[in-house]
Amino acid sequence: MMNALERRSTFALSSIFALRMLGLFMIIPVFSVAGQQYAHATPMLIGLAVGVYGLTQALLQIPFSLIADRYSRKPLIVIGLLMFALGGAVAAMSESIYGVIIGRAIAGGGAVSAVVMALLADVTREEQRSKAMAMMGMSIGLSFVVAFSLGPWLTSLVGISGLFWVTTIMGLVAIGMLALVPKVIRHHKNFQQGYITQLKQVLKMGDLNRLHVSVFSLHLLLTAMFIYMPSQLIDMADLPLASHGLVYLPLLVLSLFFAFPSIILAEKYRKMRGIFLTAIGGIILGLIILIFGFESKYILLLGLALFFIAFNVMEALLPSWMSKSAPIQSKATAMGVNASSQFLGAFVGGLLGGQLLLLNNTALGWSILTVIAILWLLVSFGLKQPRYLSSMVFRLPENQKDQEWSQTLLAIRGIEEVVIMAEQNVAYVKVEKQLLDDAGRQQLTQLLGKDIAI
Repeated sequence: MMNALERRSTFALSSIFALRMLGLFMIIPVFSVAGQQYAHATPMLIGLAVGVYGLTQALLQIPFSLIADRYSRKPLIVIGLLMFALGGAVAAMSESIYGVIIGRAIAGGGAVSAVVMALLADVTREEQRSKAMAMMGMSIGLSFVVAFSLGPWLTSLVGISGLFWVTTIMGLVAIGMLALVPKVIRHHKNFQQGYITQLKQVLKMGDLNRLHVSVFSLHLLLTAMFIYMPSQLIDMADLPLASHGLVYLPLLVLSLFFAFPSIILAEKYRKMRGIFLTAIGGIILGLIILIFGFESKYILLLGLALFFIAFNVMEALLPSWMSKSAPIQSKATAMGVNASSQFLGAFVGGLLGGQLLLLNNTALGWSILTVIAILWLLVSFGLKQPRYLSSMVFRLPENQKDQEWSQTLLAIRGIEEVVIMAEQNVAYVKVEKQLLDDAGRQQLTQLLGKDIAI
């Protein structure tokens, strides 16, 4: 069970993530229609305005995360949230589609998704990490669907400009949530590498690359789908834009009933790979249904429901899997590459969705998205089950210097990382149980002043 510190930190960091995602994604279900009011708007530029934040996120996630593996993560998060708030204000004051594109690009420049996830990994034990990451993933999935529900409703109340002002407010509120997260000091065995060497190490890991392809594909499909879908809900289901939230919210609730049991199965019984591949299959099935049934209101909603269920399962599994597979000394860097892939997928999905709107063949549009999902499934078959570490929580010994105590612990075979929260007088020690021998247990007992049961 999570302790109070883990619950508080998970709530705060998940809220920060959700507020950012809400602000970025409320535009998606409305802008293909509402964006036509801007000067110089074309379908291509509307798609670019929706997806351009993904390009700047993709370009800046890795620099932010490389720095975050060396320095304190919290100041970087504040900088990113300020950029996010500024971008919303620029877009809100724009009367031209080009101004909106610039504002969205600035908002995307606050590329701290990976830094937030790495900080969450720091302040949670390995045994509770999957729960924390699943909650983070669910907050992402929840924010997407709530954004798709709130976006049309808020636009009807305050207009598209007001919607951008709401995103600015969300960014500022998110900064305040950081006060709930403790300051941490990280120590691990691996010596500090150069930035390029560290990035190369991460990019050589096959399973990480498959996870990068997965998050790229997932967000490409999501963004393209929600540029392509609104006009079909209007034409085929007779639902005005302001009522689209009445479709998305019930589908969100339905998807949660499937997502939570899937996460439990994946973590408790170590079936992550099987659940992961099944979720991709669910996305493919949903898209196939849309190919053949988009003209029917109920079949359209069935395909959308399957997509939502599988999407939320994937959003919960991906962060947890990344936290297990990423090298400890390059955790933020690996998550940065993954986040870059996510937002690059959203950028490409925005451009693709704009092009799909120009097609005269709706079934062909859904077929293109289905082929992308099938290719994703083929790539993902190479994934292996992630490794599982354990964590121990200790009170810091009195009269011990953090650095010296941590280095003594790290000299023990099987100890992988020590995370110290000095203000709370607590340390998390991450260990690979299979490598810890009797001599290591005795050393731990001496260092900690009590018997260790591992």
